[in-house]
Amino acid sequence: MRILHTIAEVRDFRRSQGQATLGLVPTMGFLHEGHLALVRQARAENESVAVSIYVNPKQFGPTEDLSRYPRDLARDLALLGEEGVDCVFIPDNEEMYPTDFQSGVVVKEITQPLEGARRPTHFEGVTTVVAKLFNIFQPTRAYFGQKDAQQVAVVRQMVRDLNFGLGIVVGPTVREADGLALSSRNKYLTVEQRATATVLHRALRSAEAHWQSGERDSDALRSTMRQLLEAEPLARVDYVSAADPATLGEYAGLIPPGAGALLSMAVFFDRTRLIDNVLLSGDATT
Repeated sequence: MRILHTIAEVRDFRRSQGQATLGLVPTMGFLHEGHLALVRQARAENESVAVSIYVNPKQFGPTEDLSRYPRDLARDLALLGEEGVDCVFIPDNEEMYPTDFQSGVVVKEITQPLEGARRPTHFEGVTTVVAKLFNIFQPTRAYFGQKDAQQVAVVRQMVRDLNFGLGIVVGPTVREADGLALSSRNKYLTVEQRATATVLHRALRSAEAHWQSGERDSDALRSTMRQLLEAEPLARVDYVSAADPATLGEYAGLIPPGAGALLSMAVFFDRTRLIDNVLLSGDATT
């Protein structure tokens, strides 16, 4: 497994692969089973696999947890070595954003609701760094997790709009046995908060069950989720959403016949903010 720190090294690596297909898994490190599931999928579908580990400062707001973001590079590299990854790119900030850096990639409407409403600079940071990684690696496919549903939608929009010549592959959300979605931020939870945090999954599944039973009133779906969340004293709701999966526009009233829905939420446990979602298809399956 090659450990690379500069863009020039990555480009040399890519040239050395010739016409081999390359799967890229962008990460911010502190890897968990969700990341590794994407790595395995990339390995199954490509001749070479690359992983980037970079805690991107541009996607953190001034009050967010950049300095607290968990890091364990030695553990990450050991895990990736076990998975047979060909290349790991670990740049520093100066490599990604030199002192004269002036550019950014902006995706408009789809970044405005949900996470974008709470974190207004977040998605420009995401799209800028992802665009750079796509240009640096020239991958055949890039792999993202469904847990970050809006990020997936934004990246897909960018790829369509800017004609990137690669496929975006989305892996399912990987969960603990009790339903909590895997996240690097879960380590911040106290024992009591960790036990309570399963309420996100329970709220989503309750609303999903109503959907499966024929409920199409978006207000009723949001109410189902909110009631369960607000019944947990340690949980503080940031938002609950029932949105169009393509545009992320919030539904009002009845969801149109045949349309799907993205149910999503963000919930605080003290300072730790967790997100989760479930995608509902128009034929009442997920």
